[in-house]
Amino acid sequence: MTNRYPTVTDVTESARRLVSRYPGSCRLRRFGTSRAGRPLLLLSVGHGPHHVLVVAGPHPDEPVGGATALVLAERMARGDHLSAATDPALVTWDIVLCLDPDGAALSEAGTQGATPGPEGDPTLGSYYRSTYRPIAAEQPEWAPIVSSRLPESQALFGLIDELRPFLQCSLHSTDVGGSWVQLTRDLPELAAPFRTSAAELGIPLQHGTYDALFWENPGPAIYVLPPPDSTARLAAGSENIGASTWCAPPRYGGVTAIVEVPMWASDLAEDLSPYPEAERALRDFADLVLTGGRQVTAVLDKARGFLPAPQDDPLRRVLEWMADGLYDMVATSWEPLARQSAADPRLLTTAQVAALNIVARRQPIRAAGLLLRLLRASDDRAAPALYREVDGLFSAWCADAEEALRVRWVPVRHQVEHQARTVLAGVESALKSVR
Repeated sequence: MTNRYPTVTDVTESARRLVSRYPGSCRLRRFGTSRAGRPLLLLSVGHGPHHVLVVAGPHPDEPVGGATALVLAERMARGDHLSAATDPALVTWDIVLCLDPDGAALSEAGTQGATPGPEGDPTLGSYYRSTYRPIAAEQPEWAPIVSSRLPESQALFGLIDELRPFLQCSLHSTDVGGSWVQLTRDLPELAAPFRTSAAELGIPLQHGTYDALFWENPGPAIYVLPPPDSTARLAAGSENIGASTWCAPPRYGGVTAIVEVPMWASDLAEDLSPYPEAERALRDFADLVLTGGRQVTAVLDKARGFLPAPQDDPLRRVLEWMADGLYDMVATSWEPLARQSAADPRLLTTAQVAALNIVARRQPIRAAGLLLRLLRASDDRAAPALYREVDGLFSAWCADAEEALRVRWVPVRHQVEHQARTVLAGVESALKSVR
């Protein structure tokens, strides 16, 4: 495997070739249509009565899932290392090739056209100059929490109702940090193989994430989603999590695993030492978000007159959404934690503080990258000067993040292998409750 991610077209063509090679075990069908009319495709392997639903491409700026989906499908079709999880007479693997193909079309340039760093690897700067992540209301897994269902959400709910999977695996990646798994209920046999895989591939585990700092934590970097009515969540906007597609399989006795792997690793993610002066760090992070957000918004204010209207351009919609309270919401959500840290200086570990540091730096960098794309495409005579202004901020922020977080690129083959191993281990564990 090369050090690049397959496009949605690559994934689709590979799936069609797999069906041609293994016509007795593989099927490809359309199960829905995106908002822009693109097909939502399901690749099924095996004929067993128990279904695993694998969802690739839920976020368009997280490109590893398509590659992992292909690796899993190939292994299932070939019958590699036959076990309960890979027995085609017992388990059918149903693989969504890309849940958000419209977003992927906007984001793929970020991973395919990235300008490599000195050692040939992508950089944070090259990634954020081109990738795209939609507003929450346009993310298929998340949209039911904050708005009416999207066509992609409805199609996925329909699949879950049809297949009643004993396990749904949502394939995600994070820009910086370590690997972790979020579950709707514990899978006890998952922790050991997950930990072993990460160690063998040189991927740190994420001990504490932005939205799971105080969740049930049955194993290193394994987090169990609190009940829908719980207040034990840090992430703002997650109060109605029970409406998400993640929480649909439990209606049929199933479980969902959200499998995260990092594109750039930070070994700070594994540091369990108490963080000194966590209160000050949290207030510094809030300032990073607010100051950076205001700087990007100040340039956006100057460009609004000639940029595409938000209703016509998804990149502009994200920028306006962020400017309209997102920076403040993120910064404000940390205030109670800052007060708790002042009362208990040993409350937070270095890993947990690093997870919040990643989020704080990500917000203005993501916004600046989107604004750079819009300014680069504009032919207004004011655009070049504004581009240079934003580019200076963006480049400095990326360099600061790479240094502060001590990032190192994780080869794509390692990202994919770790995610595939984790999914297989999750299937083996979940099968014990249905056989």
